[in-house]
Amino acid sequence: MTDTALYAAADRSFARKRLIAFAIPAVILLYLAYVFLAFDIPGLAQRARLDNAQTLMADIYSYKTHVTRDNRSGEVTVAIEGERRGTYPQGQAPDWVTLEGARTVIDLGGGNRVTFLPDAALSFEIAGYGTVAARIDGRQVVADLPEDLPDWVSLSRSRLDLRTPAGRVSLTRNRTEVFRYAFGWELFFFTLDSPYHGVSPAALAFGPQLDPARSNLAGAWADFWGNAMWHHADVAWAIFETILMAFLGTFGAAIVALPLAFLAAKNFAPLRSLRFLFRRIFDFQRGVDALIWTILLSRAFGPGPLTGALAILLTDTGSFGKIFSEALENVDKKQIDGVTSTGAKPVQRYRFGVIPQVTPVLLSQVLYFLESNTRSATIIGAITGGGIGLLLTQAMITQKDWEEVTYYIVLVVLMVMAMDSLSGWLRRRLIRGDDGGH
Repeated sequence: MTDTALYAAADRSFARKRLIAFAIPAVILLYLAYVFLAFDIPGLAQRARLDNAQTLMADIYSYKTHVTRDNRSGEVTVAIEGERRGTYPQGQAPDWVTLEGARTVIDLGGGNRVTFLPDAALSFEIAGYGTVAARIDGRQVVADLPEDLPDWVSLSRSRLDLRTPAGRVSLTRNRTEVFRYAFGWELFFFTLDSPYHGVSPAALAFGPQLDPARSNLAGAWADFWGNAMWHHADVAWAIFETILMAFLGTFGAAIVALPLAFLAAKNFAPLRSLRFLFRRIFDFQRGVDALIWTILLSRAFGPGPLTGALAILLTDTGSFGKIFSEALENVDKKQIDGVTSTGAKPVQRYRFGVIPQVTPVLLSQVLYFLESNTRSATIIGAITGGGIGLLLTQAMITQKDWEEVTYYIVLVVLMVMAMDSLSGWLRRRLIRGDDGGH
C-alpha cells in the first residue's frame, strides 16, 4: 500500500472517530430531551403538593395531638395521634388545653388560640392575622373571612380547614378538630395508661415502687415491650422474620446450587448437553426476579415468610449455580491429582481436592448475598405478608402515622448495617483467618 493510500485510510479512521465522538453525546442529549418532554418535567412544579410534603415531613419527626369536639353531643376528647390507646381519660387534657364545660380553650402558643364555643362555633386567634370565627348554620359551614382567602385557608359549604405553623383547625357539620404538633415520638416508651408514663429514668431506677405488683424495672420493661401503640414486641419479631427469610433463602440456595454446579462445570461434566441444560436452568432462575417468584409462589402456597424464603432460594440458586460453576472450572487440577494419588475415592477427591479451593469464593459470595437479601427480604415481606416489610407497608397505606414509618425505616437501616458488619466479620474470620485484631 502506498503512502497516499495509508494517509487516506488514516484520515477516514480519524473522521469516523470524530463522528462517533460527536454522535454519542448528540444521541444522549436527544434522549434526555425526549425524557424531559415525555415525563412532563415542566409540569412537575404544577403537580407538586408542597403542603402535603410539609405535612409528611412534620409527621416524620414529630407527633400530633388531636383535640376533637363532637358537634352533635358536645363531647370533647383529647388523643395523641387520634388513637384510642393514646386518648386522655375523660376530663383530663394536656396543660395547653383548658376544659370549661361547653367552652374549650386550646393554646397553640405564640399568641395563637382556638376556642370551642357553644352551638358548634369556634374562634381562632391567629398571631399576625386576626381572629377567624366560624359556625355551623343549618347544614353549611359559615366563616368570617375576606373574599381573597390566604393560601392556608380552605373553605367549602361542608368544611373549613385552617393550616397554620402553630396548628391545624378543621370544622365540619359533625365535628371540630384541632391538631397540634410537638417534637418527638410521644408514647414511644409507655402509653398513657401505664404508671411509668412521664416518669424519668432516674425515678424508675431509684424512686419508689410505682406498681405494688412488680418492680419498677420489670414493670417498665413489660409496659415498653407490650406498648399497644408502637408494638415493640411485634416489630422485633418482624425483624427476626426478615432476617430468617434472608438466611433460609440464601443458605438454602447455596446448598442446592453447589452439587448442581458440578453438573454445569465443563471439567466435571463432560457431556455438553448436560452442561447446557443446567446452565440454562440457572439462567432462567436468576433471570426471573425474586419479586416475580414471590408473586407466583404466594398464589401457589399462600402468603407467609416461608414463601419469601423460597422466592429468594429460587433466584439465588441460579446466581450461585453460575458463580460456583465458574469457580469450579478454575480449580487447580494438580491438587486434585495429589489427592487422587493417595487412593482417594471420587467423593473424597471432591471433598479434599476441590471444595477447599473454592470455599473462599463460595463463602464470600454467600455472605455478600445474605447481606443483600436482608434488604430484599424487606420488600418481599411486603408482598408475602411477613417481616418488617409488611409492617412498613401497612403503616404507609394508612397515611396517618409517618413517624411509625420512620421508625421502621430506621430499624431496616440498622438491620442492614448490622448484617453488613456481621458478614464482613465472618468473611475475615472464615476466609482469611483474621480475627479483626492485629
